Amino acid sequence: MDYFYLILGFTVLLISGDLLVKSGVALSAHMRISTLVIGVTVVSLGTSAPELVVSIGAILKNHPDIAVGNVVGSNISNIALVLGLTAIIISIPVNKNSVRFDWPYMMFASLLFTLFVMNGRLSFIEGAVSLVLLAGFIFFSVRQSRIDLEKTGHVFSRAGFSVKLSLLLLVISSAGLYFGASWLVDGAESVAHRFGVSERVISVTIIAFGTSVPELATSVMAALKKQLDISIGNIIGSNIFNLLGILGITSMIKTIPVSAEMRFDVIWMLAISLLLLIFMLPYGRASLGRWKGTCLLVTYILYIYIVFKF
Repeated sequence: MDYFYLILGFTVLLISGDLLVKSGVALSAHMRISTLVIGVTVVSLGTSAPELVVSIGAILKNHPDIAVGNVVGSNISNIALVLGLTAIIISIPVNKNSVRFDWPYMMFASLLFTLFVMNGRLSFIEGAVSLVLLAGFIFFSVRQSRIDLEKTGHVFSRAGFSVKLSLLLLVISSAGLYFGASWLVDGAESVAHRFGVSERVISVTIIAFGTSVPELATSVMAALKKQLDISIGNIIGSNIFNLLGILGITSMIKTIPVSAEMRFDVIWMLAISLLLLIFMLPYGRASLGRWKGTCLLVTYILYIYIVFKF
């Protein structure tokens, strides 16, 4: 039953997260919100919903390592696994905004998170500060997107569902996220106890991989179709939402104790973020090609090996 709840939780989370994004986009379209605002807010929040409900569910059930490890592991997975595997399939061009704005903001959020956890916990105040910084990121992202679209004007997306169906799907997907997260946390706890490994190990590997599956599937499928609009900025933006939004909201609900062992994973997150910057320079000519993707993927495999081995 341990594996059943683990797999069931993953499945329900992925389906519910996808429905949440689609229904949210449809409602936004009915409200005549531009595509650029939808992309920065609704879609970003929707794709981070699985990580959010997992972290909230974990802290409410007194599993702080799962709450934090889910986010830290997901950030590592997004860069080293998702971008690495995608770059092996197809070269990813580096947008100058990714180097000038997105990456520095992600690194700032990562360093701030590291500073916050030095005292062994994430408090309400630190969560509130994180959410304010996230609001700032959203504001500047929308502003930059508007500047980029000044020549063509705002683009409005078409509503894929009616208002009533969108609202119904929104309710169903929200319920699915709640139950999926609950089953996933319970299953992960049972699997960890069965194999004698810590909840931290399970959270930064299995749970983090599971919640990164949407980004992985989308990026790999786009690469196989030779679609060159794969954005490094989207992955970086997801990491910013994870650190500032998910842990910000979760720590405001309840103070999160952060174990000393988790600092090892935080260091890896910082190191992989620095490695990504090196690979993105010089931004005028750089791209993530096969050998850089291989380096990122090997780094991820090495990290997973060390986590389970030691």
